[in-house]
Amino acid sequence: MVAVDLVSRADPDGVLEAAMRELPGEGEAFYAGRDAALTRFAGSRIHQNVSEHDATLRIRAVEGGRSGVASTNRLDPDGIRDVVARAVDICQRSAANPDSAPLPPASAGGVDSRLGHVTATAEADPERRAAGARAVIQAAEGGALDASGAFSTEAVTMAIANSNGLHSRHSTTQAKLITVMTGEDRASGYAQASSTDIADIDAAAVGAEAADKAVRSSGAIDVEPGEYEVILEEYAVQTILEYLSYVGFSALAVEEGRSFMEIGKQLMGENVTIWDDGNDPGGLPAAMDFEGVAKQRVDLISDGVANALVHDSATARRAGVASTGHGLPAPNAFGPAAWNLFMAPGSSSKAAMLGAIERGIWVTRFHYVNIVHPKRGVLTGMTKDGTFLIEQGRITRPVRNLRFTQAIPEAFGQVRAISAETRLISAEYSGINARVPALRLGRFAFTGATASETA
Repeated sequence: MVAVDLVSRADPDGVLEAAMRELPGEGEAFYAGRDAALTRFAGSRIHQNVSEHDATLRIRAVEGGRSGVASTNRLDPDGIRDVVARAVDICQRSAANPDSAPLPPASAGGVDSRLGHVTATAEADPERRAAGARAVIQAAEGGALDASGAFSTEAVTMAIANSNGLHSRHSTTQAKLITVMTGEDRASGYAQASSTDIADIDAAAVGAEAADKAVRSSGAIDVEPGEYEVILEEYAVQTILEYLSYVGFSALAVEEGRSFMEIGKQLMGENVTIWDDGNDPGGLPAAMDFEGVAKQRVDLISDGVANALVHDSATARRAGVASTGHGLPAPNAFGPAAWNLFMAPGSSSKAAMLGAIERGIWVTRFHYVNIVHPKRGVLTGMTKDGTFLIEQGRITRPVRNLRFTQAIPEAFGQVRAISAETRLISAEYSGINARVPALRLGRFAFTGATASETA
């Protein structure tokens, strides 16, 4: 028996070996370890530094179409025996499900990757994060603003083994700095930076960007709802792709008739290409999924045409194809998910986009986004932290936040320009990240306005 101390940094391979020895029949053992630290600031003061280590073992026992899942973060021998026994007991008590996710074969895994793992990020100390926070705060003080936000670093290791002989492991890191600055008259500005390497985070630049937006947002005016030409900054584009992933890029969503994706159909403009690639170091890499399957690049939208979907083991079996490595942790009713997204750049710049618009709206980012009609890809939400009126090729006034309600495939059929530069944007909650350009859209529907935005 491999001895694993509950409070120490457990060896993933040792934990998996011990779990698989305890498992009496078919199944899998999944290990996830995370070391995370966070430095928070609010009211232009650093007020909290926290760090945590957690490691979880999840067991999935399978037999005759039945399955049982149990998890624990007690990784000593008794804890491992207990979680295996609980998973087996749940499996034996469960009803058979002919569509249950099969265990991937050994050939589908074999991942042993540290792509995206940067030692400097994993070992970042509170002083380094505090220095970044102070640089942001200094930018706020220069504009008589209040800065709030967080500078986080984390190192994650995922490892999995199953009774088919599959074994995969991936370690990665992430640094992320987010700030919102606020001023008089509900003025606000937002900025973030994400990377696997903390050295890539330019905290002063993040602070300057948010401060500039907040200063220019003061004195916002009302504009009438309606259809406008828009410039969507990268933050807004990432949010749209995040929700397209929710509603459409999954093979299960297509199976259930709730996706806008119709393979082979021209859905968007010919200048729109979107793909998912967990092995691209330009994103936040994830070389394997939660089933241990090696991730494949999936070209979702090619020249505006719906080209492919992401699969996990269950949807792949029903479709008669191989999993693309996009499975989520069991038990999973959500289906596969694309969470390493990319959008192809163009040849324009934000300045050129701005100069070409006679009257329109500049959008920094969206929030409170919800799905209205998944089959048509209709989303609704609010602008936030930097919304401006464009007149005669220049930004003239800040405007109060607007609600949009828009079929995204239709809007992406009106892409008039795409920036040559892209930015890596990390979702605040979902874990879906995207490297995207800024977009100029010929038509975008704003259906309401807030004269007294309080969010």
